[in-house]
Amino acid sequence: MKLIITILAVMMVKATTVLAAGSREAMEISALMILFLAFGALIIVCQLIPCLVLFYSMLKGLFDSTAKKTSPKAGAKMS
Repeated sequence: MKLIITILAVMMVKATTVLAAGSREAMEISALMILFLAFGALIIVCQLIPCLVLFYSMLKGLFDSTAKKTSPKAGAKMS
C-alpha cells in the first residue's frame, strides 16, 4: 500500500509542471461563451428586481407611521 501511495505521489509531483504550463495559442472567447455569460447576467438582474421591491416594502413598513393599527379594548362593542 505504501508503494502505491509513493508512486501516485511521485506521478502527481511530476505532472504539476505539465499542468502549470500554458499553451502558446491565445484563448478566444466564442459566441457561445458570450451567450452563456449574458444569460447568467440576465438571471442575476431578474432576481434583483423582486429583491429591491421586497426591500422597499420592508423599509416602508418599518418607517411608515400611518400604518399603525390600534386594537380595541377588551369588552368594547364593535360596530
